[in-house]
This record gives sequence, structure tokens and C-alpha cells, in this order.
Amino acid sequence: MDVAATPIEEIARFLRRLQWAAIVLFALWVLWLLAPVLTPFVLAAMLGWLGDPLVDRLEAAGRSRGTAVALVFSAMTVALVLVLLLLVPLIQRQVITLIESLPRYREWFVDTLLPWVETRTRVDVDRWLDFDYAVAMVRENWQRAGGFAATALAYLSRSGSVLLSLLINALLVPVLAFFFLRDWDRLVERIASLVPPRLLPTVSRLASESSDVLGAFLRGQFLVMVILGVMYGVGLWIVGLDLGLLIGMIAGLLTFVPYLGPASGVVLGVIAALVQFGDWQHVAGVLVVFGVGQLIESYWLTPKLVGDRIGLHPVAVIFAVLAGGQLFGFLGMLLALPVAAVGNVLLHYAQERYTHSRLYAGDVPHIVLDPSERASGREPG
Repeated sequence: MDVAATPIEEIARFLRRLQWAAIVLFALWVLWLLAPVLTPFVLAAMLGWLGDPLVDRLEAAGRSRGTAVALVFSAMTVALVLVLLLLVPLIQRQVITLIESLPRYREWFVDTLLPWVETRTRVDVDRWLDFDYAVAMVRENWQRAGGFAATALAYLSRSGSVLLSLLINALLVPVLAFFFLRDWDRLVERIASLVPPRLLPTVSRLASESSDVLGAFLRGQFLVMVILGVMYGVGLWIVGLDLGLLIGMIAGLLTFVPYLGPASGVVLGVIAALVQFGDWQHVAGVLVVFGVGQLIESYWLTPKLVGDRIGLHPVAVIFAVLAGGQLFGFLGMLLALPVAAVGNVLLHYAQERYTHSRLYAGDVPHIVLDPSERASGREPG
């Protein structure tokens, strides 16, 4: 039977909670101040966390920690360099193709799409999209635009330090990633040593579940995005779309949001097919590409690579990334997914504690069967 707390104990408990709240607010304030400095450290720590399981596997196979770290770090570096060498020229060519095709898209939009919409809706859409009126508005506000341009140029002229900071961070990330990768297990042990022994089992369980959730999302969903991006791009290229690779990459990047990735890819692909060819055969080809991609994703990629351990709803992921970026900039976007994963695990833990609490279950005693007896269907004797 619980003894009622005295007023002094209640005041002490309130002051302790107030103290912890002040510490959390102070930590968030320091994080906000140091966001530009902490960004390369957080990015390197994430790379170290992603590579640590591979290092542990190589260690289990008989290699030393140093050799395993060197192999994993070299593989990650080579993979990043190859991706940059392949993607940068490809994206550049696709962007140039898009810019050169803009007049055709404008012509199709004005001469084909708008008359079709006006015929079926009986709405004078052209009045709302008067290009001459838009040009007149730009001319009237040219002075304001000129002031904005002058401000932008002045900022760019002072951005030498910004470019230097980006260069330093780009060079600093691989160095920090190597040290995080080498000392990751040691860092985990030091953090675990700071946890009170009575809380260590619970904290270890929550940390393991958070790592599983985040790892399943980052590793699994990233592979799904890459595979689908390549499949969509190659499929649209086979169909004959000039912008097929770019559309496929966009659809692959948006795959982590259900329905948004394939829907955006279908819309962009259909428009590109109509502008470039103007027939329904190529539109059907676009639909076939995304239909096959969705079947492969639903019945093989997502169950095989991601599984059902994520627990992160796409809406929660989008909100976390946008909120983190708004509060802490790029650092907040990097921390958004780890914080969302930990928050998701903590919410499940809080729900579990609540369902076993007196507030939820009441004071009625209940019998808990032994797991082995429950599985066999026998009553405890």
C-alpha cells in the first residue's frame, strides 16, 4: 500500500522535474547555437553507426578491429565516389535536356492541355493564366525585383566564408566517420556505463529497439528507393522518354511516402510521353513500368528489405524532417529520423506501461499465466 507523500516531498519532486526541464531546454538552446558546428559530427556519427554492423561481422569472422574498419571505410568511400561519378554527369545531362525541352512543354500546355480542360469544364482557364499579364506584372515590379537581385548578389559576394565552411565540412566528415567507425563500440560502452544499473536493462532494450527501427528504415528503405529509382529510370528510358532517367530518380526518392512516389512518377511520365510522342502507346508503356515496379515493391522489395519493424508512419517522417529543418536547419533534418525512431519506441513503451498501470487496469487483481503454460493451453496447477 502506497503511503501518501508529504507536502515537502511533493515540492521536492516538483523541483526535480523543473530542474530536468531546465536542463533539457538548455541543451536544446546549445544545440541550436552549435548547429553549424555539429552538422559534420552528426553526419559522421550516422555513417559510423551504419557501418558498425559490417565491422562487427568482419571481426566475428576473425579479422582485427583495425582491419575491419579499414575495409568497411574503404568500401564506403569507393561506393560514394562511384555514385558521384555516375550520377553527377547523368543528372547534368537530364537537366540540360529538361531546359531545352521547356518550350515544347509550354507549347503543349497552352495549345493542347488548356483547350482540352476548357472544353470539358467550360471554364475560361486561359483568363486565369494570362502570360501577357504575368509579364506586365514583372515589369511593374522590376524595381523591387532589382532590389532583391542586388541583395542576393551582395550576399553571394560575401559568401566566401560559407563556401570555405562547406569545403571544410566536406573534408571533415570522412575523417570523423573513420574515428566514429573505429571507436563506436567503445563509445557505446562508455554511454552504457553512465546509466544507473537499475535502469540498464530497460535502457538497453529501448536502445536496441530504436536501433532496429532506425536501421530498418534507413538501410531497408534506402535500398528500396535506389532499386525502384533505377528500375523506373531504366524502364522509362526503354519506353523512349528523353527525361525518363530524371523522372525515375524523382519517383524513387519519393518512394518512402506511400502512393506519392509512384503517383508523381506516373503524372510526370504521362505528361512527358504526351509532350514527346503525343500517342497513347507510350502512355501505356509508362503505366506498365510503374505497375510492374509497384508489384515488385509490394510483394518482394519492401517485405524482404524493410519488413514490418519500422513503425514509422510516412506522415510522421515528413513532419519530423520538416520540423527539424525549421528548428535546427540541416542539423535538425539529420537528427529528425533518429529522434522520430526513439520517440516512436518511447511511445510504445509508455503505452505498454500505461496498459499495465493501475490507472488503466484498476485495482482488480488479475492472473498472469506462465508463457509456457499459456502456449500449451494448460492451466497453472
